[in-house]
Amino acid sequence: MAASLLLPSCPSSSSSSSSSHRTCFLGRRDSFSDDSRSTTSIRYTFKCNLPESGRYGNGKPIIPILNERSLPEFLESARMGRPIDRSNNRLKLFSGTANRALSQEISRYMGLELGKVNIKRFADGEIYVQLQESVRGCDVYIIQPTCPPANENLMELFVMIDACRRASAKNITAVIPYFGYARADRKTQGRESIAAKLVANLITEAGANRVLACDLHSGQSMGYFDIPVDHVYCEPVILDYLASKTICSNDLVVVSPDVGGVARARAFAKKLSDAPLAIVDKRRQAHNVAEVMNLIGDVKGKVAVMVDDMIDTAGTISKGAALLHQEGAREVYACCTHAVFSPPAIERLSSGLFQEVIVTNTIPAITENYFPQLTVLSVANLLGETIWRVHDDCSVSSIFK
Repeated sequence: MAASLLLPSCPSSSSSSSSSHRTCFLGRRDSFSDDSRSTTSIRYTFKCNLPESGRYGNGKPIIPILNERSLPEFLESARMGRPIDRSNNRLKLFSGTANRALSQEISRYMGLELGKVNIKRFADGEIYVQLQESVRGCDVYIIQPTCPPANENLMELFVMIDACRRASAKNITAVIPYFGYARADRKTQGRESIAAKLVANLITEAGANRVLACDLHSGQSMGYFDIPVDHVYCEPVILDYLASKTICSNDLVVVSPDVGGVARARAFAKKLSDAPLAIVDKRRQAHNVAEVMNLIGDVKGKVAVMVDDMIDTAGTISKGAALLHQEGAREVYACCTHAVFSPPAIERLSSGLFQEVIVTNTIPAITENYFPQLTVLSVANLLGETIWRVHDDCSVSSIFK
């Protein structure tokens, strides 16, 4: 059974104001050391009793940071039972140019160095890749999200996979934090392509033996691959951050911005003290154009947390937030894994509709897309631990249970 986040309940006349413990999702911090890891680490537990003084500093909640070189307790794997052989060079990490900052965080968490690779563009735009170290007989992990410019980053991933295959790598895993073309996963009209299946075929034909992806737009996309797919859910990172908020559980409602995201929002709500669910009903007139029609559920006087897998132009989520305010919502938070932020997303998100916009760094955050309400959380530790588990033949799904 999945662990759940229990937010503090509203105080009542029968409750004591001097309570010394709070139940939280990921809260406890302590340090440890062993023969293989002498560095001080931050550990988190799914459910714990935490003194109030441990959650606050100078009267303000301490926001958990998940981008340090640490091993959260809930991510402990079987490898911690034995020393890590740092001299084992059979695991190789390589980074494309799409999100090198995330790749560097992952390598720091794993205690490894990124492999040396020469990636450049010719004058006509063609991509050149040369590995500058041997990968013969190695397990290679290529970290490359297919974020905008999607076509260029996809082609770079294909060429990197091909270079590793021709260099006699034993296994090649494409680590794709953001899987482009995931929304083209079915035919909604006649004579349309299913581009998600096409991209899956291209990755397989390029030579990948496994794919590791974060929060796919729909679970059915995993079935498009003829190779194993490890699906990483980033909601623990977002739930961890929400645990630092002093939001009364009775005032919380989770909102799906469209009917298609109901399953995702329901799972999210279940881990937020089984919060009530509301649904925004919309009618899409054209691609990237959404019109809000109705709201299913009660949000009056509540703190609404809108949950989606990605924010592109922010049309759906901003119109949904406007409707929530019209229906009496006190505050609106937006949570998503992939911050695509195509224009005019920044103008819509910074217009004052949202108390906070919480995203992750599966897509690199650029300074031009910054606005005061934006919070970016790192998924480097989560991806780093997943890579270790795949390499050690340990369970990945147990991370999220």
